[in-house]
Amino acid sequence: MTGVGSTEPAGEPPIDRRETVARKRDGRELADDDLRDFVLAYARGRVPDYLAAAFLMAAYVRGLSPAETAAMTRAMIDSGVTLPLASVARPKVDKHSTGGVSDGVTLVFAPLAASLGLAVAKLSGRGLGHTGGTLDKLEAIPGLRTDLPPEAVEAQVERVGCVVAGQSADLVPADGALYTLRDATATVSSVPLIAASVMSKKLAVGTDLILLDVKAGSGAFMKTPDDAARLAEACIDLARGWDRRCRAVVTDMSQPLGTAIGNALDVAECVRVLRGEERGRLRDLSIAFAAAALAELGGRAAEAAEREAATALDDGRAARAFADMVEAQGGDPRVIDDPDGVLPRAPVRVDVSSPRSGFLASVDAEALGHAAAALGAGRARKGDSIDPAVGIEFFPKIGDRVDAGEVVARVHARNDDAADVAVDAILAPLAWSNEPVEPPALVHAWVQTQP
Repeated sequence: MTGVGSTEPAGEPPIDRRETVARKRDGRELADDDLRDFVLAYARGRVPDYLAAAFLMAAYVRGLSPAETAAMTRAMIDSGVTLPLASVARPKVDKHSTGGVSDGVTLVFAPLAASLGLAVAKLSGRGLGHTGGTLDKLEAIPGLRTDLPPEAVEAQVERVGCVVAGQSADLVPADGALYTLRDATATVSSVPLIAASVMSKKLAVGTDLILLDVKAGSGAFMKTPDDAARLAEACIDLARGWDRRCRAVVTDMSQPLGTAIGNALDVAECVRVLRGEERGRLRDLSIAFAAAALAELGGRAAEAAEREAATALDDGRAARAFADMVEAQGGDPRVIDDPDGVLPRAPVRVDVSSPRSGFLASVDAEALGHAAAALGAGRARKGDSIDPAVGIEFFPKIGDRVDAGEVVARVHARNDDAADVAVDAILAPLAWSNEPVEPPALVHAWVQTQP
C-alpha cells in the first residue's frame, strides 16, 4: 500500500479513493469514471476490503442513480471477459432469481429448458444472508465443479444444452468480489446494488433472452411486491440500455417456495420435481419460466408451451438433461436415480409437530432461512464454510389445514443440541387461524422489454 486509502502498484501515483466513498457518503452523484475506477481497482486488489465495505454502505444508505447503477454494471462487466456464446446454435436463455428461501427453480429450469431444445448459460452465486445459493446447492453433489472457465462454459452449453457455473477470475470478477462483501456487510437488500450484480452477470453472457425472477415477501430481500417491482424495473432499464431482450416476473416469497431449506435437501427436492414425482409451487414456477422462454424463443403459444414443459418433466427428458449437466461438471450423475445414496446426509433428524390445529395463516420465511443457516446451511461471515447435509424441510403452505401433532417440519442437524434450537426457531414464526386462509398468489406481475 502506497498511502492511506490507496493500493496502487509501486511507481504509479497514489490515488486516495476515500474521496469516492466520501462523495457517495455525502449523497453526491459519482462521475462514471470515478465509479468505474473504484470498481475496477477493487477487482484488481488495489482497494482494501474495509474501503470497499464503506463504499457499499454509502451506496446502500444514499442509493445509486440510474446512471450510477449503469456505470457500476458496466465496470463489473468490463472487469473481465465476456461470453458471446457465438458457437451455440440453439436459442439461448439465461434466468436469474433475486434470492429466496427454498428456491430451487434454477436447478429445475436449466435442464428443463435444455430438454425443450433451448440453451441455458447460467452464472449463479452463493448464499447471501438467509437465502440459499445455487452454487452451494449444486456443490452438495459429490465431485461437481462450478468454477468453470468461460471456454468450458460455452463448450458445455453447446454439447449438453445447459450449464450452471460461478463467476471465474475472468468473467465478471468485480461482481464476484463485491457479492461476497455485500453479504458480510449487511448491504444485500439495495435495489441498485442487486440490479447491478444481477445484470452484470446476465449482460456479460450473449443470450437471446434474459428471464428474471424478482422475489417479494418475508423470505426475499424485497419485502413487498411494490419494492420487487422497483427492482424489476431497474433490471429492465439496464437490459434496455444494452439493447437486450428481457422479461422480469415478480413472484411470491411470503413462504418457502418448496419444502427444502438446505443444500443437499434442495437438490433432492429438485430431483423429485425433475422426475415428475412432486407437484407444488416449485414445479409450477419452473414450468412458468420454461414456458415463457419457449414462447419467446420458440414461437409457441403460451398454453402449448406450458403443456410441453410439463410433459418434459413427466416423461423423463428433463431428468436426463440434469444428469448430463451434472456429469459434464464432474458430478455424480446417479444423483438423479438415487439422491439419498449420493448426497450427504445429516446424522440427526428430528420431526417437528404442530402445537395446535388450524389453518396456517403466515410464515416468516426469513426466520426459517436463518434457522437453516444456524444449523450450518448458510454463512454468517465472508469465507465461512457451509455444511451441505444440514437444513430444514418445511411441509405446509399458507392456507393448509393442519391437525395438532401433525408433522410440519423435519430438522436435519449435526447434533441434538443444534436440532433442539432449530425446532424452537421453526415454530416461533408460524401464525395460525381457526378460519380458512386464502393462499397467496404465486405470480404477482410480468414485466418485459424488447431491444
